Amino acid sequence: MTNRRDFLKQASMLVAGGVIGSSIFSSCNPAPKHIGLQLYSLRDDVKELGIKKVLEIVAKMGYVNLETAAYANGKLYDTDPAEFKKMVDDLGMKVTSSHLSRNITDDRDADMAWWNKAIEAHAAAGMKYMVMPSSPLKGDNATLDNVKRYGDYFNEIGMTAITANIAFGYHNHDFEFKNKIDDVPVYDLLLANTNPEHVFFQNDVYWTQEGGYDPVEYLKKFPQRMKVLHIKDAKAIGASGKMDFKAIFEQAYANGMKDWYVEVERYDGTPQEDVKKSYDFLKAAEYVK
Repeated sequence: MTNRRDFLKQASMLVAGGVIGSSIFSSCNPAPKHIGLQLYSLRDDVKELGIKKVLEIVAKMGYVNLETAAYANGKLYDTDPAEFKKMVDDLGMKVTSSHLSRNITDDRDADMAWWNKAIEAHAAAGMKYMVMPSSPLKGDNATLDNVKRYGDYFNEIGMTAITANIAFGYHNHDFEFKNKIDDVPVYDLLLANTNPEHVFFQNDVYWTQEGGYDPVEYLKKFPQRMKVLHIKDAKAIGASGKMDFKAIFEQAYANGMKDWYVEVERYDGTPQEDVKKSYDFLKAAEYVK
């Protein structure tokens, strides 16, 4: 028969074992890294399989932070913003950013009405960021007057977005560096002609490098304006061997980076294979949090 002393001793051992077991379990199953994905990476799969199935696939890969690329008429992927948010939340992920675009037209009131509706929709989805993914500021359009027009346009959008607690940003390609005015890259001129309080820059590190410049140097020079990044390579992340992701991440974290998104535009295998390879590369990288 178990006396009271033996019972208490066994109970304390069980409790200790539970704590130890829990500790071991926790160390074997660390919290997932904050790895984000721009859903444009799986654009063909979205068309073929539908957004719900693609979200399930992405969640199983391990991604936790999403950026969308299909806004139109107040909806995301033809889905009500609040419903889309729930769909993502239910899979254990968060949707925090969106790419959407409307270039300047001759009707500024119509332009801003479009953005006002978009801001309302993205607020309903719980977005932190709205990002314009490109502009026509290249070739003959790369003039100082046009840069200033777009700078004013971005400022106005950003001032409106911030009232909904959303930050507005601009995403680069290589042409903003290759197109220059008086030997100054259009990218630098956009930085100079936008208000830091209202416009941030989502630096696409691959396109910056392809444009002939070092993304790390831009992160050092403009630490408060580039806290959101696109992590990109020629194809799957890490495949080319020419991107110094360690230096990029270390500088970005030093700047206070909270959110970043993988984008895979071209592939060696299928889109899903290369998006998964990208996740695995970054998950294994010690410099990625």
